[in-house]
Amino acid sequence: MDLAAWLQQIFIDPLAPAFMQRALLGVIVIGIVCGVVGAYVVTRRMAFLGDAMAHTVLPGVAVAYLAAGAGREWVFIGGLAAGLLSAVGIGFLTRGGRLSEDTAIGIVFAGALALGIGIISLAQNYATDLSHLLIGNVLGITPGDLSLILIVAALVLACVFLFYKEFLIISFDLTLARSLRLPAEGLRTLLLVLLALTVVISLQAVGVVMVAALLVTPAATARLFVKRLPAMMALGAFLAALGGVIGMVLAWHVRIAPSAGIVLTLTAFFILAFLFAPRSGMMWGWVKKK
Repeated sequence: MDLAAWLQQIFIDPLAPAFMQRALLGVIVIGIVCGVVGAYVVTRRMAFLGDAMAHTVLPGVAVAYLAAGAGREWVFIGGLAAGLLSAVGIGFLTRGGRLSEDTAIGIVFAGALALGIGIISLAQNYATDLSHLLIGNVLGITPGDLSLILIVAALVLACVFLFYKEFLIISFDLTLARSLRLPAEGLRTLLLVLLALTVVISLQAVGVVMVAALLVTPAATARLFVKRLPAMMALGAFLAALGGVIGMVLAWHVRIAPSAGIVLTLTAFFILAFLFAPRSGMMWGWVKKK
């Protein structure tokens, strides 16, 4: 087999089916959004919040599933509503320092997860019907799903662009935010809402179990190369999108779940960066020490 035929078999053939093209486009868009929002997650040390937010959508998904059947649009809307309520609830509980953020997250996370499991257990065949929620179903993205992902992604990125300076200040210096008379609590709640929106559209790609990896791993990898937040966002978005595409191609050939292929690829990126990144990689430090 010559090189051209080999490249076509590896990279071109998987792109032929229409469902694969939609899946790849969806993964690229989701990766870009996760890379941008994930920069705030890593900077503000909110990795646990990303994972918790993924689980708090369960009650909304369960209610939508029981009320409207397995209609994908209603399940998405239900998950979105639950995620937004959780974000607002966490923001309310932590307002004024009454509770620490990690405590509020733990309370909302545990309560919402238990409520979701309780509601889902009322449905017949719930284990089979909702299994895609846990591991993702990126190959099942429909044109309608893709349109919804694009709309939500555009909304999240527009908000990040419009409030970039404000989010930057509250992420690094709350005292400065208060001295500038910025609505710090409102901005923090808005950032939580944007995180909830990002989590909900990411569930289609990697599911509840691995959504935290899509948020945290690309941004953490980018941080090993760059320190400034805009560069971290750009590099994280690129790595997340690239990891999504490579992971999808890997899953196609190895016959594993696409969500597993995506997360394993992103994890490999991080391990390579952790070992070999200039100035911050482990091998670089070992060479300088020698």
